[in-house]
Amino acid sequence: MKKISTILVGIVGVLSIIFLVMIIGAGDEAIKAGESASTVNTFMYIAYIIFFITVALVVLFTLKGLFTNTASLKSTLLGAGAFLAVLVVAYLFSGGDTREYFYNGIMATEGESQMVGAGLTAFYILMVTSVLVMLLSGVKKLFNK
Repeated sequence: MKKISTILVGIVGVLSIIFLVMIIGAGDEAIKAGESASTVNTFMYIAYIIFFITVALVVLFTLKGLFTNTASLKSTLLGAGAFLAVLVVAYLFSGGDTREYFYNGIMATEGESQMVGAGLTAFYILMVTSVLVMLLSGVKKLFNK
């Protein structure tokens, strides 16, 4: 399986280089004038297809790895649960702001304001937690030597 994926990565890499050379060969002026729009659009669609195939394979192999290794699954579910708990706590502690905020001329609702506040609160919780974990890890290493 590793050989096949290595070969596929090599093929995609070579094709990418060929496509890049073809786009550069068309020239900036031709692209800006729209003369090479079909070439660029074709390569963009090919890039989208390769991107979605890559994302699908990453998700597939990640899920396969999670379900074949139960210790990894338990650790992942524990981390996902902790992250979800942080989001719920952040949402509960952030109240909607009653002031009027405008974004591109459209007034933000109280619910949108609460979601923004929840995002900021979650960021602060996660940031403080990560700093504390790093500090505790450093202190632990100092005393274990």
